[in-house]
Amino acid sequence: MASPQDFNGKWALVTGASAGIGVALARELAKNGAKLILTARRKDRLDGLAAELTAKGTEVRIVAADLNQPGAPKEIYDATVGAGLQVEILINNAGLGQYGEFASGEPEQELSQVRVNCEAMVHLTRLFVPALIERRRGWVMVLASTASFQPVPFLSTYAATKAFDRFFALGLAEEVAPFGVHVTALCPGPTESEFFAVAGTEKSPGGKSLANRKRQSAEEVARLGLEALAQGKHTIIPYFAGRLTAVIVRFLPVGFVSYMIAKAARPKN
Repeated sequence: MASPQDFNGKWALVTGASAGIGVALARELAKNGAKLILTARRKDRLDGLAAELTAKGTEVRIVAADLNQPGAPKEIYDATVGAGLQVEILINNAGLGQYGEFASGEPEQELSQVRVNCEAMVHLTRLFVPALIERRRGWVMVLASTASFQPVPFLSTYAATKAFDRFFALGLAEEVAPFGVHVTALCPGPTESEFFAVAGTEKSPGGKSLANRKRQSAEEVARLGLEALAQGKHTIIPYFAGRLTAVIVRFLPVGFVSYMIAKAARPKN
């Protein structure tokens, strides 16, 4: 049966590898024998993770790049495939959110979500997938979210980008399956990471917000996500409550779901 051990000896590119799920995915890949290319904005953090993994015998390269910049995906491609590396595993993990009223939120943060969560992910995938198809082997992971299954007021742009990510992954998975390429949408819920601090969810009402829910460990999310990727699953929701919610919202009017989420998540004045 397919397992993450199939990643042994293969180059894996992990975006957003400086924190949270990205770090956990890098460590889990290394545990299974993959060679790693780590990319993110913060080179100091990449250096630290690279030193940690190298000390354990993993071959690691780093590429500092800001996926908010249009040219960053091509820079990453040139620094890897252009340098002769055969990337067989693409982990599209980089992403960000912004909590609050859309009309009063930081405009640049709203646009950055679209650029990083959607545009950069599509660009990177377009650059790397043709070679996977040609070799008739490869793996692509797209970080979606349980937020992708329904609108999420006060995380409106984030949820919309994650719906884009999930549907993109599902469509691509069917396209490339005949060529031996696996595509998985990983849909975590609240996870131990920097997401909540960056998104500003601490401003939401106590006890009701996404930030105050029990969070799954990034390590568990990474382990379950990579198992699903190796097994060729198109979607993985790595916790029971998320799987249950994804089923329930299919049978409820979307307006009712949005209303209830808005009632629970509305920011304090």
